Amino acid sequence: MSVSMKLKDRFVNIKARLTSLDDQQLGKAALVIILFLDIFILMTIFNGLDEHTNQISSPDEFIPDSCREMVISHQWNSTNRTDRLSQIIIPFSSSYYRIEEKRKKWHPVCVPYIDLLYQIKHDKALISIFEERNKSEREIKELQKAINDLKGVYDTSLLETMAEHDEAKTKADAVKTDFQHKANALNVLQNRIASLEQTINDDPKIKALWEKLQNLQEQDRQKLLTDLRRLNFWYPLKQLGMQMIFLLPLFAVFYAWNKMSIRKNRGVQTLVSSHLLGIAFIPIFFKIIETVYDIIPKILLKKIINFLESFNLVAIWHYLIIALAIAAALFLIYIFQKKLFSNEKLIERRISKGACQRCGKYLPAGSQACPFCGFVQFRSCIHCGRPTYVHGRYCRECGQLGKGKG
Repeated sequence: MSVSMKLKDRFVNIKARLTSLDDQQLGKAALVIILFLDIFILMTIFNGLDEHTNQISSPDEFIPDSCREMVISHQWNSTNRTDRLSQIIIPFSSSYYRIEEKRKKWHPVCVPYIDLLYQIKHDKALISIFEERNKSEREIKELQKAINDLKGVYDTSLLETMAEHDEAKTKADAVKTDFQHKANALNVLQNRIASLEQTINDDPKIKALWEKLQNLQEQDRQKLLTDLRRLNFWYPLKQLGMQMIFLLPLFAVFYAWNKMSIRKNRGVQTLVSSHLLGIAFIPIFFKIIETVYDIIPKILLKKIINFLESFNLVAIWHYLIIALAIAAALFLIYIFQKKLFSNEKLIERRISKGACQRCGKYLPAGSQACPFCGFVQFRSCIHCGRPTYVHGRYCRECGQLGKGKG
């Protein structure tokens, strides 16, 4: 027997174990129960998997974004540091829940910086100053846009005034007044922001953070950058290892139970253990695929994109997307047309439903030929000589492989 036939027979056996009990199709009630069990067990496995995997520190936990922004970035200076700190502080979590446990996961270089961020975030008065500053910044942007728009209107009105139009002169005066009002408001806001920034910079915690950033050693920056790159590379493998520690024992238990149930011909246990075995395999398969994608394609694709960008050819990336889409379409068409809905599958369904093997119309009971298209449904089996279906793979009488002959 060929490998494909062995695989097909194995698939048929697995399907039978999943959908039947004691050679009978599962009833609707039993099917609903087993499906609910599948969903519950799958959800429980994924929840347990997440909880188990969270025992190892992810790159984001070990080196948080706030630490990366402060230590790795070279763009902090006296001009932009308040803006940059504000962008970190406002969305930064101030929760002190299990803070000591969190600190154990942080990179040693990050600990003093994040400690200061927690202290700043915990100072409600200081945070309110940051929020007021941000609000003033937004108002300044809106005012500046309005002033720029007024400049255009004023220039137009001024030209019309020079042409001695009374209405234009009135309009120009109104625009000028509005312009001066907004310019004064802008000046007030700028002074307000300067005062708020002075208050921020005078705070001891902010001073400590600025001093920490000022004294940042290049070797600390490089160490953090090196550790981050190494962690990003090895974390998918460590994560997969932790996941397999959780999943493989579970899979082994279900596999042993399934084998024992089949060997001892225990129908109900075979049905349940077969489903659980399939459910346990799902996260194993997807986690392996996820890890392979994280390690190989993402790194490879990043290098390809960087290479294309260096030659200003990044748009060629879309060629690959088009090629992959075409390949996927060809594969799906092949699967659906040649495997799932092939002529052989169509004839199998017609025979199983008692329909004509050629036209598909239902046959009257006991018909030897189709009354609609005239197709003769039976031929003699080459092994036993008794009537069997013309397009049947196996003889319906003796079960031997091979089509019949006329």
